[in-house]
Amino acid sequence: MDGFFFQALVLLGATLILLPLFQRLGLGSILGYLAAGIAVGPLGFGLISDGTHVLHFAELGVVLMLFLVGLELAPQHLWAQRRSLVGLGATQMVASALLLCGIFLLLGFESRVSMAVGAILALSSTAFVIQMLVETNQLGTPHGRSAFSILLFQDLAVIPILLLLPVLAGAGGGEDGPQLLAGLAALVGMVLAGRYLLNPWLGWLAKLRNRELMSASALMLVLGAAGLMEHLGLSMGLGAFVAGVLLANSPYREQLETDIQPFKGLLLGLFFLAIGMTMDLRLLRDYPGEIGLFLMVLLGAKTLVLMVIARIRKADWRGTMMFGMLLSQGGEFAFVLLTQAVTLNLMDSTLAGQLNLVVALSMACTPLLLKAVVALWPAQQPQARQDLEDETMPSHHPRVVIAGLGRFGQITARILVGRQIPFTALDSDPDEIDMLRRFGNEVYFGDVTRLDLLRTAGLEHARVLVVAVDDAEAALKTVELVRDHFPHVSIIARARDRFHAFQLRALGVTVIRETFESALLTARLTLTELGVPESTAIDLVRSFRDLDERMLEEQVEHRDDREKLLEANARGRAELSSLLQQD
Repeated sequence: MDGFFFQALVLLGATLILLPLFQRLGLGSILGYLAAGIAVGPLGFGLISDGTHVLHFAELGVVLMLFLVGLELAPQHLWAQRRSLVGLGATQMVASALLLCGIFLLLGFESRVSMAVGAILALSSTAFVIQMLVETNQLGTPHGRSAFSILLFQDLAVIPILLLLPVLAGAGGGEDGPQLLAGLAALVGMVLAGRYLLNPWLGWLAKLRNRELMSASALMLVLGAAGLMEHLGLSMGLGAFVAGVLLANSPYREQLETDIQPFKGLLLGLFFLAIGMTMDLRLLRDYPGEIGLFLMVLLGAKTLVLMVIARIRKADWRGTMMFGMLLSQGGEFAFVLLTQAVTLNLMDSTLAGQLNLVVALSMACTPLLLKAVVALWPAQQPQARQDLEDETMPSHHPRVVIAGLGRFGQITARILVGRQIPFTALDSDPDEIDMLRRFGNEVYFGDVTRLDLLRTAGLEHARVLVVAVDDAEAALKTVELVRDHFPHVSIIARARDRFHAFQLRALGVTVIRETFESALLTARLTLTELGVPESTAIDLVRSFRDLDERMLEEQVEHRDDREKLLEANARGRAELSSLLQQD
């Protein structure tokens, strides 16, 4: 009863029971995972006796998460957000770490332990905060964007902290130099490989049009980079993060992100389950005073720092309080960093266990504190200056998504570029992608009929989808998916022929027949070359167009009645014949 199959059933069952309950209570999924882990672990019902081996496997979830973070950090996006990223992020991180370090020094801890604890607890929970912002529709608000900038900087700061811990522990002594040189050499090699090898290799795989092979290659890429760094004595997360950054501008980024996301979600959930199973709740019974004190220090110090930052940026008092509490909890990476600190003998397992428990409790406290502020301090009417950052901060979400960037979709894309309107384009032809990107177009590889890829491309935040793919069946499938899952998005679809236009119009989208307008222009020019007055030719073509559009609408209306459809076609032909004879 303790085999892999039994453990999988127990973990899935506990997750399906507790996760919806915690989300319904507004406590978030992470806390639900932790509670499920505690329930099935040795201190709960004891269904799984040892969670450490699960934790080692589930750390791959954190590795995949760092890879996806790297994929979002394209150099141009970092540069566009440099003010908020460096200003807000660095100020919060440094100030929180110094304040927490000073408090732990006053509590009697060694200086190197205090520095490690300060740096680790200065991190907030990216997954936890973003989920709360998404659930409350606040991710696009000024304070939501400010929080995202701070979390983005914290994700970057994880890597220096991972390198800082061995230095504080004094591990390796004189061996640190060669190890760091080997790590730097490996990083240089990864950069060169990313520049000259990765994209050609992924392009060759994309031509095979095998989804399973692309998924396997994405996993191999992440795990290979992570394994290389671990072999050199550095963090697996560092290798995955660098691999993600190297591919942030790749035309295959969207496809890689789509393939990795399901594995990341499952393994990251398993990671939090394993943390819950290995969490020693007996420490809360044995050291209630210390854990209560550490929890108040963590929440109080970080809230104070964030409130000062918000007030300096002229936020109102209620917004200041909400912003401070939103990021006051400890982060999920604290579990990883504290485990590494124990491995390096930088701190004892008792202190690390207490801090693990404090981080989990701080996550539980955050939504409760925010709910208390909302209840005791109702929101006033929105004001013009509740901003925590420059209103001109660019959004990373596209306003337009173009599905298919061939000869048809390129025209819309070029006009959008001229008007500086951001868009994301998807195409399934690697050769076409390579050619278009040479001219500065932002286009990515991907199958537009996949719902997960459309989500990754940011369609839920877009206003318009242009369906310009050459395949009629793919276009219809894409339109149906978007109609079902993104009803707010306006769709403009390319029709290959009249029958395709008939099917698309039946789905209620705006249809552009790709050769219709050019054919009408050809007819008008032909008439004028034959000596027909230009005004007459224009009137004739306009009348034909109006008649043809009415016929198409009538055909769509009677699409399920064959008799009426044939009748409408016959009536249309007769009307067209009469029109031409009159002219």
